[in-house]
Amino acid sequence: MISSLMNSLNSVNSLVAVSRFPFQAPPDPSLVPATTGGAELVTPAIDWVSIAPITVLVASAFVLLVASALLRDRLPKPFMVVGTVATAVGAGLATIPLWNRVTDGTNATTIGSAISVDGFGVFVTVAICVFVAIAALMADDYLRREKMAHPEFFVLMLLSAAGGVVMAVANDLIVLFLGLEILSIALYVLAGSHPKREESKESALKYFVLGAFSSAVLLYGMALVYGATGSTNLSEIRAGGGPVLISSDPILIAGLVLLIVGLGFKVAAVPFHMWTPDVYQGSPTPATAFMAAVAKAAGFAGLFRILVSALGSESTDWRPIIWVIAVITMLVGSILAVVQTDVKRMMAYSSISHAGFILIGLDSAAGRVQEKGVSSALFYLFTYGLIVIGSFTVISIVAGSGDADHSIDRFSGLGQRRPALAIVFTLFLLAQAGIPGTSGFIAKFGVISAAVDTKSYAIAIIAMLCAVIAASFYLRIVMRMFTGEVAVDGSSAAEVATSGSALHISAGAWLAIAICAGATLLFGLLPQLLLHFADRAFL
Repeated sequence: MISSLMNSLNSVNSLVAVSRFPFQAPPDPSLVPATTGGAELVTPAIDWVSIAPITVLVASAFVLLVASALLRDRLPKPFMVVGTVATAVGAGLATIPLWNRVTDGTNATTIGSAISVDGFGVFVTVAICVFVAIAALMADDYLRREKMAHPEFFVLMLLSAAGGVVMAVANDLIVLFLGLEILSIALYVLAGSHPKREESKESALKYFVLGAFSSAVLLYGMALVYGATGSTNLSEIRAGGGPVLISSDPILIAGLVLLIVGLGFKVAAVPFHMWTPDVYQGSPTPATAFMAAVAKAAGFAGLFRILVSALGSESTDWRPIIWVIAVITMLVGSILAVVQTDVKRMMAYSSISHAGFILIGLDSAAGRVQEKGVSSALFYLFTYGLIVIGSFTVISIVAGSGDADHSIDRFSGLGQRRPALAIVFTLFLLAQAGIPGTSGFIAKFGVISAAVDTKSYAIAIIAMLCAVIAASFYLRIVMRMFTGEVAVDGSSAAEVATSGSALHISAGAWLAIAICAGATLLFGLLPQLLLHFADRAFL
């Protein structure tokens, strides 16, 4: 047996020795030769400025992790949250030189053409950094209340955000997949980070199993796209494509479908949304807010990179798929949210509905108004992320210690007990409903007007109908907060609302709420402040 095994190994070694692979990558001006032991090793030149935001996030995450491990008892309590916020701010500031490069619409690639340097990537990077800073303020209040001394929570947030930024700037399918895995693995751990709640562990397991399956589907789709085009580089796929490339190549059709399925899971688009209600409900509320904002932004960044940037010339083949997914996503999310009695599950279906609206921007980007479709979707992603983090901050505070009860009855009478909290939550809910004067209205108006400009009147009408349906369940919570109706079990709403621990709100939580509420009003009344940047975020 041993001799047979050795003969087999010798045969394999002989085959490897005589094999010559004819596939060679095209020359890239950023590649520089390096000599090691007589053999020439071609390595890409590293443009550190272009990856500075990623470097800041990853390096700071490791510094915080080592500091918390070695000096945990000697570190001041605010060290982790202050370090996380400072890291997010630093990563955001690192995008200023990049924005100055691309402000005239000149896009470029770097590091072996694997990274894109364009306004789209810079905009999404800034959005993710803002979400990280606000979510860190929210998480600090939550971890103190739950007595969870977990500095790893902040480290995982930074690493997950780094993965999201990689997805936003990826110009290669392999790089995009690496970013997705960095983003997702950290989210799986965050979802199960509450040690006292079985629901948290269950949600992490569900998220991991379904997420691993979607990642496998995405990777298989990338393999098929590579087999059909001969490259994983998005610029090369775009340059080598033609107007009939997809329709004439069944392998590429299959690969494209699998790519949409894999990323559709990440953005919670129907019918790939099944994980969302259970994971949103069972995860620690800061983790839920983080994944609702950052994971959705990163997932849509990946979709835009693949469909608009690489396969924009073949939009007639994939646009009908996006149209159908957008419609059923809006309808399913809006209708199922109406019957929910748990506010976190309601927010989960609301997130699904919002994903459908953002898909309208993707559909419009495939039409004659590509710039307007992209800018409207970016504006929606940025404003929705702020709104949803603010909403979950209020939900976390009202749920109190234990983070177990998120029923709508718990919000009864909140207007009498904590009027300021009830008012800001009302603002967030009305913004999600698309009430004028809020950023949510401008976001919905932007994607719908983009659809009208592409003559997609049907999807515009469906979107307005879904917005009306969504308003009903948002207003139901508002009415419950200010009317104090009787609970279903016969006890008064005030008794239900005041049960459990009192509502203690830290300065960090108030700051997170204030930032989100201020931005919701600011971009609702003066949307041009954000649209000025979104309109220049070219792909």
